Amino acid sequence: MIAAFRARSLMQRALICLVGAGLFALVVMEGCNAPYPAVVVATVVTGVLSLLALFAPKRWFRQYALAAAVASCALSITQTQLAQRPENTPGMVELGVLLLVITRAVRRSRPLEAIGLSMAASCAAVILPLRIEAWDDHLYLFISLIAVCVVPFMVVLGLALRLRDTVRTREIDTVRQAQRLEYARELHDFVAHHVTAIVAQTKAARFTADAGHTQSPEDLDRMLAQIEQAGAQALGSMRAMVSVLRDPAAPTAPAATRPAGHLGGLRTLTEKFSAAGPPATLTVAPSLTDRPVPPEVAATVYSVVQESLTNARKHAEGMSCVEVRIVPHPERPDRLEVSVTDDGRHARHGGQSTPPGQPAARGEGAVGGGYGLVGLAERVEGIGGRISAGERPGGGWCVHAVLPLDALPSY
Repeated sequence: MIAAFRARSLMQRALICLVGAGLFALVVMEGCNAPYPAVVVATVVTGVLSLLALFAPKRWFRQYALAAAVASCALSITQTQLAQRPENTPGMVELGVLLLVITRAVRRSRPLEAIGLSMAASCAAVILPLRIEAWDDHLYLFISLIAVCVVPFMVVLGLALRLRDTVRTREIDTVRQAQRLEYARELHDFVAHHVTAIVAQTKAARFTADAGHTQSPEDLDRMLAQIEQAGAQALGSMRAMVSVLRDPAAPTAPAATRPAGHLGGLRTLTEKFSAAGPPATLTVAPSLTDRPVPPEVAATVYSVVQESLTNARKHAEGMSCVEVRIVPHPERPDRLEVSVTDDGRHARHGGQSTPPGQPAARGEGAVGGGYGLVGLAERVEGIGGRISAGERPGGGWCVHAVLPLDALPSY
C-alpha cells in the first residue's frame, strides 16, 4: 500500500491525504455522539476498519473487508443492548463505506468470495441504523430502503463495473494481438527479405567456388558488398522495429520501413532484386504513378511485391526473369491489380499451389511452411482486397492481388 502511494504524483498524494483526513474527522465526530467512551472508541475503530477495507490493496481486501463487517455487526448488536444510544447519527460514513465495500467485492473478487464478502457487508449495513436511540417507523423505513433498494443497487453496480472491466480487458487483449500480428508481418516483410538476399548471394558465391570458377577480386568484392548492404539493411530494419517496441508512443511501424502514399519505392525494390539475382522488370500504369494512393494500399502493394520477390528467390529453380505489373483493374476503375510472375520451376513450392483467381493458401502449408502468404492474405483482406497464388499454365509462378484504391483503415 505504501509503495503504491509513493508511486503516485505529488498532487494525487496530497488529494488522497486530504480526503482521508476529512473522512477520518467525520468518523471521529460521529463516534463522539456515543454516550460511553468505550463505544466512542469502538465506533471510531469500526469506521476506520471500513475505510481501510475500501482502500486496501487487492491482496489484503478480503481480510480487511471481513474484519470490518464482523466488527461493525458486533458493535451494532452490542449497542442495541445498551440503555443509552446515539441520538443523532449511527455512523453514516461507516454505512456509506460498507455499501461501497459491497460494490468493490462484487467487482474485484472471485465469485464465491464476492458472495461471502458482499453478504457480510450487506448484513453490517442493514443493521447499522439500529445503533440509534429512536426506534420508530422512520428508522424501520430507512432500514427497509437499505435492504430492498440500496444494497441490490450496489450489487448491480458492482456487476456492471465487473462487466465493463471484462470488456475492456478483452479489447486490450484484441489490440495487443493485432499489434503482435502487425509486428510479425513487419519482421517477415522487411527483415526476412534482406536475410533471404544474404542467403541467396552467399549460395551463389559458394556455388561459383564449388564449380571451380576463379572469381576476380572485383567480382568477389561486388558480391561481398551486396551481402554487406543486405546485412546493413536487415540490421536497420531490426533496429527500427526494436525502437518501436521499446517506445510505446512511437508509431505502429517504423517510418523507415513503411512505404509512403505512393508507389515510387517499388523501383528501388526491383532494382535491388535485380542486382543480386535474375532481372526483375517493373511496369506501373502512368495513371497510378501520378495518382496519390492511400498509405495502407501503398504499403500492401509494397508487401505483395516484396514477399513475391523473396519467395521467387527462395523457391524458383532455373528462373531467368521476374515481371512485376501494377495496373488498374480492367472492369473496376476503383481497384488496381498487382501481379508478380516468374518463369522458374516450383515443383515443391511449399507443397501447395493455389490456382489464380482462388484465395491464397492459409496456414502452415503456404509458401514453404512459413507465414508469407498468411500475412499477405491478412493484410490484403484487411483493406478489402483479395489475393491468389499458384502455378501458371505455361510454367512459372504467379501472385495476383486486387486491391481497392480507396481502402478503409483496418481494425
